Amino acid sequence: MAREIVLDTETTGFDPKTGDRLIEVGCIEIQDLLPTGRTFHRFVNPERLIPPDAIRVHGITDEKVKDAPKFAEIADDLIEFIGDAQMIAHNAAFDRNFIDFEYARCGRPITGEARWIDTLKLAQTRFPGMPNSLDALCKRYKVSLVERTLHGALIDARLLAEVYLELRGGKERVLDLSSAPVGRGPGGVIETAAYGQRPRPLAPRSTPEEQAAHVAFLAKALKDRSLWEAYGLPAQEDAA
Repeated sequence: MAREIVLDTETTGFDPKTGDRLIEVGCIEIQDLLPTGRTFHRFVNPERLIPPDAIRVHGITDEKVKDAPKFAEIADDLIEFIGDAQMIAHNAAFDRNFIDFEYARCGRPITGEARWIDTLKLAQTRFPGMPNSLDALCKRYKVSLVERTLHGALIDARLLAEVYLELRGGKERVLDLSSAPVGRGPGGVIETAAYGQRPRPLAPRSTPEEQAAHVAFLAKALKDRSLWEAYGLPAQEDAA
């Protein structure tokens, strides 16, 4: 797997082509389907008034963003944070349209559809005919909505990250009990990485005298039938 960015935006309306602008962007970084803890969050001055209907959705007022930077002032920071990662959004076309409009407006390259993963489409494939809004998916996956009273880019990105991990089976990967992580190397060859030594080795639970008595027992009772002997390991490791 690779680095991915879960992204959400808040805007003044529905369509940048009719004059609506982005007013908030929030991003959560995921690496190999696990959150890294890195985030990106900015409020943006939309250079226009925010309609009352939009304020009722996200609670962001003109007063709140009047001193915020314009998008052109945060564009490079956002581009740097996203890097070459794929972007994940719910109803991704909406967020992509605003991000690409703002990028183009300040002379930055647009992202393009191929770089986006739409969790709405993933959910519709998994749960056809069922409600698949972000709220509905949070309830279905028992993701708590207690902290959200209004929509917000960063909190919605956090909720979406949890939903995305559920959709992709990311949480189950934390419980993987296999002996070593598996990945694909050059040419698609599956490689298994061995775990390193324990950073803080456990102290022996037996005394030198007990270890010596155990070795003597193995030599007398089992001779060459010791399990450790079969694997070419020293008999002392039997007692470690």
